[in-house]
Amino acid sequence: SNAHFDTTRAHIERQGAQARDLPCVQSQDPKLNYPFKGDMDVDALRTTIEEVGAARIPAVMMTVTNNACGGQPVSMANVRAASALARAHGIPFIIDACRFAENAWFIKTREPGYEGAKPIEIARQMFSLADGCTMSAKKDGMSNIGGFLALNDDQLAARCRNLEILTEGFPTYGGMAGYDLEAVAQGLYEALDEGYLRYRIRSIEYLGEKLLAAAIPIVQPTGGHAVYIDARALLPHISPLQYPAWSLNNGLYLVGGVRGVEIGSVMFGRQPDGSERIAALDLVRLAFPRRVYTQSHVDYLAEVILEVAAQKADLPGYRIVEEAAVLRHFTARLQPIDAAAPIGG
Repeated sequence: SNAHFDTTRAHIERQGAQARDLPCVQSQDPKLNYPFKGDMDVDALRTTIEEVGAARIPAVMMTVTNNACGGQPVSMANVRAASALARAHGIPFIIDACRFAENAWFIKTREPGYEGAKPIEIARQMFSLADGCTMSAKKDGMSNIGGFLALNDDQLAARCRNLEILTEGFPTYGGMAGYDLEAVAQGLYEALDEGYLRYRIRSIEYLGEKLLAAAIPIVQPTGGHAVYIDARALLPHISPLQYPAWSLNNGLYLVGGVRGVEIGSVMFGRQPDGSERIAALDLVRLAFPRRVYTQSHVDYLAEVILEVAAQKADLPGYRIVEEAAVLRHFTARLQPIDAAAPIGG
């Protein structure tokens, strides 16, 4: 994948497979203003196929937008190149479509040749290059819950339906209530509305501009659903394995009631063999709810971030005192290095 997100990775590894991330090299530099930092490294994909063999690769997955790399978009050219390479080797090409509409907007506004295309036209072209997709409908499905799996392979789809009956519910509803199904059916269209997308993306850009003006390091350019603060750069006094993004997150919550999420060494640091590895980046993701925030909300958010940044030298490092075997960041408890009382993660 261009980058598996946490839950996707956990499900893959639970089946005994390896989730290999092949992000483009530009994604590793938070300050680099590159339009499609969510792209996959297609040369690395080619090398991986040659090294392990196509028969051992059940699927190539493209995550749009690339959540683990700062909510960055994937270009149509990159989707096309990765799809062509996978299909040439008989490997299914799957899109993780959580934020497909936002990705379509970035293609429209950043990729030459798509300026006059409608987001729905871009989305259809993007999906035409895939053999299937997964979708968490809580994102660009505009629903409170639910999701779906779509496949072109009828036989594989039949196998998945049978498994679904055992695990989720009948294929006509998959464990979802009727009103949630209706919300998703409508939301998939509303997420592609140009007015909505323009306002949403501009709100993210607005916060990013305010933070950059105050010398707060963020992933540039801003992505589609969140601003990502580079906590490792903001808090250089905290070592990566003392979790600077977790520290910043707690500071934001204690000072202003702002709840973000750590995307760093707590989320991705522990390896399948139990060892710890420093994540490529330590980020705080500030994701925007859809159709909720006004400009005053964003201004308040910026004020809280600047207040915490002014006190950054007082933020402590953390250590993990309790963790689950899988997806530890959801339930872990951490303790400040210089304090005795544990603080809930």
